[in-house]
Amino acid sequence: MTAHISVKTIRERFIPALGVLLFLLSPTAGQAVGLPTISFGVENADSPQQVSSALQVLFLLTILSVAPAILLMTTCFTRIVIVLGFIRQALGTQNMPPTQVILGLALFLSFFVMAPTLNQINTEALQPYMNEEIGQPEALEKALVPIREFMFSQVRENELTLLTEISMNTEPVNKDDIPTMTLIPAFMLSELKRAFQMGFMIYIPFLVIDMIVASILMSMGMMMLPPVIISMPFKLLLFVLVDGWSLVVGSLIKSFG
Repeated sequence: MTAHISVKTIRERFIPALGVLLFLLSPTAGQAVGLPTISFGVENADSPQQVSSALQVLFLLTILSVAPAILLMTTCFTRIVIVLGFIRQALGTQNMPPTQVILGLALFLSFFVMAPTLNQINTEALQPYMNEEIGQPEALEKALVPIREFMFSQVRENELTLLTEISMNTEPVNKDDIPTMTLIPAFMLSELKRAFQMGFMIYIPFLVIDMIVASILMSMGMMMLPPVIISMPFKLLLFVLVDGWSLVVGSLIKSFG
């Protein structure tokens, strides 16, 4: 009876569903349902406006393709993701937390830190442009101002001086004289330096635990036993007891203050 019921269930539920799936995959399904299609082509332009529109679309696609690089170069993402990577390496947990989790946490923390800057860009540049109150060049200039202010607040004087001496023939009088193409690499160097400094400070307690465990194992004659296997639970215990994630995230956010 049980086998008969199961066969009947399959016949009533799965065979009709399979028929629908085969219908959707058939060549005539698109015509029957009326699914939309997308086509690309190259045609002769009848007016300069059409050429301008095509160039704007091409420029927009280019900007979208380099958007991740812009996110890395002009925001706090670099410092956060490097510090989180140092934590995982210091704990010795291999791929725990996974790379996707670290990148996701770094991304949302970056949005949290950059929220005032993004709100200012939305208020002063994006919304007036969407309301057709200002043109595209003016919108880009106004959007660049908050980003430059954020980068100037985080860049170190040594890196900025180095890049300025290399790229500029005259000494700048104020911040407006420093071009953005000079400010961005100086900001990146400053973020890398701060991230490695924070990673070094995070690494020290875990390194001490490794040294203590290695010394104990050597004194007991267990030289063939890898110290990492014994020290990793103690490092995890220490990290959990001191609420390590909250301390690290809090320190990262406060470092941008």
